[in-house]
Amino acid sequence: MKTNRQTKLFILFLIIFLISFIENNVYATDESLKLYSHSAIIIENKTGKVLYEKNSEQKMYPASTTKILTAIITIEKGNLQDKTKVSKAAIAEMKSGYTSAYLVEGEELTVEELLELLLIHSANDASNVLAEYISGSIPAFVDLMNLKLKELGCNNTHFVTTNGLHDDNHYTTAKDMATITRYCMRNSDFRRIVAMQECHIKATNKFGERKFKNTNDLEVIGSKYYYPGCIGVKTGFTSQAQNCLISAVSKNNLQLIAVVLHCNLTDDKQSARYVDSKTLYDYAYSTYTFKEIAKASTILNRIEVKGGSKETKNLDLKLQDSITALVNINSTSQIIPEIKLNSNISAPIAQNAILGQVVYTIDGQSYTTNLLASHNVEKDESMIFYLRIALGIAIFSILFIIFVINLFAYIFRHKIKHKENKSELKDIVDIGQENHKPERNPKNQIMEETPDDKEQEQEQHKAENEKITDNREAKDNIAMKNKT
Repeated sequence: MKTNRQTKLFILFLIIFLISFIENNVYATDESLKLYSHSAIIIENKTGKVLYEKNSEQKMYPASTTKILTAIITIEKGNLQDKTKVSKAAIAEMKSGYTSAYLVEGEELTVEELLELLLIHSANDASNVLAEYISGSIPAFVDLMNLKLKELGCNNTHFVTTNGLHDDNHYTTAKDMATITRYCMRNSDFRRIVAMQECHIKATNKFGERKFKNTNDLEVIGSKYYYPGCIGVKTGFTSQAQNCLISAVSKNNLQLIAVVLHCNLTDDKQSARYVDSKTLYDYAYSTYTFKEIAKASTILNRIEVKGGSKETKNLDLKLQDSITALVNINSTSQIIPEIKLNSNISAPIAQNAILGQVVYTIDGQSYTTNLLASHNVEKDESMIFYLRIALGIAIFSILFIIFVINLFAYIFRHKIKHKENKSELKDIVDIGQENHKPERNPKNQIMEETPDDKEQEQEQHKAENEKITDNREAKDNIAMKNKT
């Protein structure tokens, strides 16, 4: 019975977990949308969040979608108004059937004109001319392309040509192409050019006027595949890569990027690259939106500030900024914020001082803002008074201890000095008494006195009296010294 109960509880927990996972999954599964393309992905441009993917890391041939990288490197390193001359090497590989602008050796065009031919008409010859303009040669420019791929973290992409003409060693993934496109769309010149309906090139020194329509039917008004809000970016085709399309759509305050690779026709003979792209956009716009999940100045938490006065120590923390997040419209999960407070928060605190942060995490994407003090927090004055008393007592105690130590030191030194003086006085007295003792004649010895003997005796007494006088003066001096 116990085992059966545990099994039931485990199954119940597993069901709850699966429901929670399905409700909060980051993007749809590969099988949830009907797509004809072999590889596909759609991301939100601002955050880079993946909304849907299908074989997005499988290596594929990119065809002319390669040209977006050629374009962005040229824009970043060149000058759009510079004029460049078409070389023989740049147009030497152009074969019949390749899309070109029919550039002629020695023809002069501006860099901007060549970029329009590259991105709007997909001219393969224009890409080589731009490569020579930037790097001096096509191989040197290709090295620059692969260096840029590494900088962007596109580790599953390697390019051999500037335009995507087929080479077995020229490959990418849908996810890497989405990353490259997201980077390109940050550049205003790139965005402006890829959004053009057509390009118009004035007559040059070698060729007449040129006019080409955008190859991306998603953004061409009047096309049966037109998708409102489409703002770019690039088509591609080779027999090995089949039809490819990178596109971007901006509407409802949401900008999305879609990549579809190796597409052909749908069941009803429509272009699969456009049908799949529209399917991805319809799914994303019906499922995701930006929503304000937190409003500026909203009170999020209350804390008690250490050392604060009774009237101000209870402090509300408010949000500095509003937070708008990309959320799944169908999700019912609750978004719980994570509060991160600064360490050692104590009075005084000024109003609007930053005391921490709040983090909202949705589908692996974090959104952060600061937590501010809603009012001033004053120091507790009573605490300051008691601290001052304690400090005064401490200082008095230290001074008293120092006084006692000095007093004992003085008494000790005085006793030692008194003993030394007393010993010196005793020695002086002993010396005086020795000198004052009379010489005694041996018993029964009769001394005869002569005048000379008397005179010598008188001088001796005189000398002894002088010594006694000196000893008394020394004794008086010592006594006087002890008194002082």
